[in-house]
Amino acid sequence: MTARIFKPAKNAMQSGRAKTKEWQLDYEPEQPRTVEPLMGWTSSSDMKQQLTLHFDTKEEAVAYCERKGIAYQVIEPKDSAHRQVAYADNFAFRRWEPWTH
Repeated sequence: MTARIFKPAKNAMQSGRAKTKEWQLDYEPEQPRTVEPLMGWTSSSDMKQQLTLHFDTKEEAVAYCERKGIAYQVIEPKDSAHRQVAYADNFAFRRWEPWTH
């Protein structure tokens, strides 16, 4: 049983950064998912795939894994490249390409 400790990424459907400050612990699947023949639903008998734990800090998540004897892997978050953009840059003379819609 291996666990992944990571910070979840920003939701692509919204501009906010809700639920990205906490660290999340998910278990790696031990059994592959199977397709149910009648309805075609994907299922698994591995109940730990449904379990998600949230922690305020990475150290709390690591301490939990060490206390419970769970093998873990920490995935560090990547910083997003935020570029400062102004509306006036659309009309600047230093633009490489012409401004069009």
